[in-house]
Amino acid sequence: MATTPPVCDFGWPAPGFTLPATDGKTYSLDDIRGPKGTLIMFICNHCPFVIAVRDRIVRDARDLSALGIGVAAICSNDADSHPADSFDNMVTFAKAAGFPFPYLHDEDQSVARAFDAACTPDFFGFNADLELQYRGRLDASGARSAAEGVRRDLYEAMREVAETGLGPRDQIPSMGCSIKWKAA
Repeated sequence: MATTPPVCDFGWPAPGFTLPATDGKTYSLDDIRGPKGTLIMFICNHCPFVIAVRDRIVRDARDLSALGIGVAAICSNDADSHPADSFDNMVTFAKAAGFPFPYLHDEDQSVARAFDAACTPDFFGFNADLELQYRGRLDASGARSAAEGVRRDLYEAMREVAETGLGPRDQIPSMGCSIKWKAA
C-alpha cells in the first residue's frame, strides 16, 4: 500500500546518527554532511517505487555531489519480515546499482524513527546548517518510472538549497511503500 510522508517542516534540525554501511565502513551524519547541504534518503531493496527510480537516484546523487551536497541512503526495514532488505541483500543491491553514496543499515530502526520516515523512498534535504529544506519527491515517478525528461524535483530543489540555503516553498510529497516496522 502506498504511503505519503508529511510536507516539509522547514528548519527542522537533522537528527544525528552513526550507522554501518554496505562498504564495510561506519558513517555519522557529520561524515555525510556536504559543504552546501545534505540529502538523506530512506530506501530499501524490494520496494517497486525505489526500484523504478534507482537509476535516477544514482544520477541525481552524482549530480548533487558535484554541487557540494553530501548524500547517503538508509534502509530501516525489518529484515525478519522482509528478508529482501537484509544487510547482505543491501550489499548486493548497492553494488548492482553502482551507488556513489553510502548505503546505511538502520537495523534497530532508531534513525527512521528520529527522522519520522514514512515510506521508501523518503527524501530529506538539508541546507549547510542541517536545517530541513526539502521533503518532496524525486520526480513524477510512482511504482513505474515516469517518462524521460520529466522535471527533476529533488535535484532542482537541492540545487536551490546549495545556491541559497533555502528550499522551494511548493513541494510535492514523495510516495512509496511504508517503512516495514518491527513488531512491538
